[in-house]
Amino acid sequence: MKKRNSLILLSSGMFVIAISQILSHFVELPDLAKGLFIGIGIGMLLLAIIFGNRKTAQ
Repeated sequence: MKKRNSLILLSSGMFVIAISQILSHFVELPDLAKGLFIGIGIGMLLLAIIFGNRKTAQ
């Protein structure tokens, strides 16, 4: 995975977590939805870190 793709994944993960926090502030979300959004965001952040550290064969 290229550096650019990992940066996109990293920013998308942060965006998902931020949107879930904003939504839960204004709208009453069930615990399942809150956990799902936070889990997806954290998963995207971890994938970006893991794939960003890989060295690509050139």
